[in-house]
Amino acid sequence: MTTTHPDLPNAVEQSATDDAGPRESTERSAVTAADVTKRFGDVAVLSGVSLTVPTGTVTALIGPNGSGKTTLLRTLSGLIEPTEGDITRPENRGRAIGYLPQTPSFRGQLTVEETVAAYAAIVGEDDVTSTLARVGLESARDRRASNLSGGMTRLLGIATALLGSPPLVVLDEPTSGLDPSMSERVFDIANRVAADGTAVLLSSHDLELVAERSDHVVALRRGEVATSGRIESVTDDEGSLRTLFDDLVADHEGHVAVRSAGGDA
Repeated sequence: MTTTHPDLPNAVEQSATDDAGPRESTERSAVTAADVTKRFGDVAVLSGVSLTVPTGTVTALIGPNGSGKTTLLRTLSGLIEPTEGDITRPENRGRAIGYLPQTPSFRGQLTVEETVAAYAAIVGEDDVTSTLARVGLESARDRRASNLSGGMTRLLGIATALLGSPPLVVLDEPTSGLDPSMSERVFDIANRVAADGTAVLLSSHDLELVAERSDHVVALRRGEVATSGRIESVTDDEGSLRTLFDDLVADHEGHVAVRSAGGDA
């Protein structure tokens, strides 16, 4: 098993702005998982997951709450180890993986610029100004982290994830709780980062933006891959992403109901 890990295990890791839709990819893989299972005690949260995340693309991970998305993202990022299976992660002279957790937090007394500079010093990056520009935070550089809105805090998290030019950036629910304009901005950044040759893997419940701005989709059902592929291929086979998602939710709720009733899982 490859043991390359992110450099900042408990915070955030990379970003950009504007219109950029799905693009053609060289289809080289930035990270691959082969038959990955993750158990916590007797509970298998992931079971036999295999997938690839191509370079230069945005790959979206979808599925209902409790389907294993965050566990998969953290396992692929190297923050937790799989119980079984193999993961091949990118190698990079600097930082291998940039990671944005679902709820990033920063020292409130530091400014935006000071926060990015602190992370930059850890990964050996010295161009703080261009990193702020990639996520559109130049005008907020002197604002304290404690005074940022939820959306701007997420952008700050993406900025720190982009430091060190990792070949893979993983974003866990980067648009959760954001208004439509800020959500579009986050996907614009993801598209621009991917256009520069970086692989972006993100989870999202914003199915419209996933359909419009992602290249690939991986749908999880109870810790297993229900379907995956290029957006157009998956929607041709499954119908709209909304239909696919509703089917996943119905399956998940039915499974929970059976378990609650004491039946077979």
